[in-house]
Amino acid sequence: MLTLPLELTTLIVSFAHLFSNRVWSHAQVLLVGAILAPGKRTVTSALRVMGLSDDEHFQTYHRVLNRAVWSSLAASRHLVGLLVQVFAPSGPLLIDIDDTIERRRGPQIKAQGIYRDPVRSSHSHFVKASGLRWLSMMLLVRVPWAERA
Repeated sequence: MLTLPLELTTLIVSFAHLFSNRVWSHAQVLLVGAILAPGKRTVTSALRVMGLSDDEHFQTYHRVLNRAVWSSLAASRHLVGLLVQVFAPSGPLLIDIDDTIERRRGPQIKAQGIYRDPVRSSHSHFVKASGLRWLSMMLLVRVPWAERA
């Protein structure tokens, strides 16, 4: 089995309370696999990098994301708390918000909308794009060797 540095192991174990015991062992494999996987972070690539691509129960790892009972909101809240604790324990928080459009079609996409495409549009030309709008928030941190956050 893979041996991880103590700092990383401590960080990963801090998320254990969010999962049941049955799901936690599979969630750990996916988390470490996602950290180590080059390219796209899919369940298959995470299993491949962990040496489990031929596991006969690979569907169990997919079920961690689509059937297991755990709260992604609680996990993200815990992660933000850890990031603030490490990178901005005493200073002001600088948070940047960005949006992106995932172009998806089909009858099963329920939250689909029509948005202005910022890449293809200009001040004089308006281009609409259909799909899902994702918002991402980033914690901006000052690092000693950079002039800005």
